Amino acid sequence: MSQHEDKKNTISIITTCYNAAGTILKLIESLRGQTENDFEWVVADGASTDGTLELLHSIKDINIVISSQPDFGIYDALNRAIKISTGDFYVVAGADDFFYKDAIANFRSAIEKYRADIIVAKGMHGRYCFEVKKGPHWLYGANAFITNHSLATAFRKDLHNVFGFYSNKLPIAADALFVMQACRNGAIRNETDFIAGEFGCEGVSVFDWVGSATEFYRVQLITGGSFALQTFLLLLRLLKGSSSRLKTMYNNLLR
Repeated sequence: MSQHEDKKNTISIITTCYNAAGTILKLIESLRGQTENDFEWVVADGASTDGTLELLHSIKDINIVISSQPDFGIYDALNRAIKISTGDFYVVAGADDFFYKDAIANFRSAIEKYRADIIVAKGMHGRYCFEVKKGPHWLYGANAFITNHSLATAFRKDLHNVFGFYSNKLPIAADALFVMQACRNGAIRNETDFIAGEFGCEGVSVFDWVGSATEFYRVQLITGGSFALQTFLLLLRLLKGSSSRLKTMYNNLLR
């Protein structure tokens, strides 16, 4: 599936945001500090009103492309940004994520070395390092193929010509569906050892754990998972999530 062309691959960093003036500064500084500056930053803003747009338009030292309009959620905005991006590959970065200084240089090096469709890096959240799960996709879903959709994965843009864009029918897990469909149907993937940066904690999946679990279940069924097995695993995840949150509530009461 890869197009083995001997040319320099341009990378697009893609960010969706809405009223992110208070969280996006660290990402901006991390892009300014990259050792590799041949990239574009495409920002799909949801018509922010808190000064985010003014902040973005004030940036003169980054190759930035800004598209601001009301949207129907993260994936609608992502699709808009991907379509106007010019890079052969793109990396998604949340407004509260930030890159380590060699991230883009490392992505470019891996793209040119391995000629893959998907370059998989690692990412940090606190002291925890996200890596590809060493197990079957029926258990781990997209995490059996990538560490995290945001910040730690570079996708060949042309993959969307084959597998379509992110589905607006899945407001939390459309990225997982795209990854599963691509990786199980011929996309060439390469895992690397470098850490791209650090993830924020403002994502929908962090707060809506029930929605995340049920959308994970839907993705598994859409991509051919066993109904009986996936239903059983969904119940286990819901019980585990409930137990964890009840424990947290109990500990808070004791403080």
